[in-house]
Amino acid sequence: MLGCCKKMALVPYDDSALWGTQKLHQSSSVYNFANRTIQIKQDWKQLGVAAVVWDAAVVLCTFLEMGGIDLQGRLVIELGAGTGLLGIVAALLGAHVTITDRKAALALLESNVGANVPTDLRTKAVVKELTWGQDLASFAPGGYDVILGADIVYLEETFGALLQTLDHLCSDQTVILLSCRLRYERDQNFLKMLKGLFAVHEVFYDSNHDVHIFKAQRNVRNRDL
Repeated sequence: MLGCCKKMALVPYDDSALWGTQKLHQSSSVYNFANRTIQIKQDWKQLGVAAVVWDAAVVLCTFLEMGGIDLQGRLVIELGAGTGLLGIVAALLGAHVTITDRKAALALLESNVGANVPTDLRTKAVVKELTWGQDLASFAPGGYDVILGADIVYLEETFGALLQTLDHLCSDQTVILLSCRLRYERDQNFLKMLKGLFAVHEVFYDSNHDVHIFKAQRNVRNRDL
């Protein structure tokens, strides 16, 4: 999700950043998924956390490409998409994806989707504005098979709106996949809040990047995963 200002960034802006964060300051980054080379524009200086690719997105893309869940023909929505890498990969893997973020991030999103989704698949990747808890009337209740989010759990003041949004978008069959690092106690607090509405299980852990992937579904018995 887009941070309102640089003080909300996970890593403070600094031109002399250490090597581990220098990739965040590059104007673009390149990835290989779904048998394609994907070049993602980044703009840390202007948009902060919304405009760079975080490890959690890359790990979740890898999980999807490995067949962690079948996306072929599924209706998918990505929350807090930022640069759009995750939504782009989902579309390339056969999903119909609505890629969302707040208004300030949409131009960068549109640019990356247009540059990386082939013309014949372009109808499968739609960019749309979504501020959690505010724009829900524009989205069908329970209208998605899969909800994706990568590193969107970091601002405690957004937790209530995020949960409200997940609740609105989910049917009893919807699968939520959240990829994140558990950096702070508040991250654990969000998981506790999530478990109040959904059955939550960790389905993957990347020890190299310290990234967890959690799957959540409504607390309904006899569900086919």
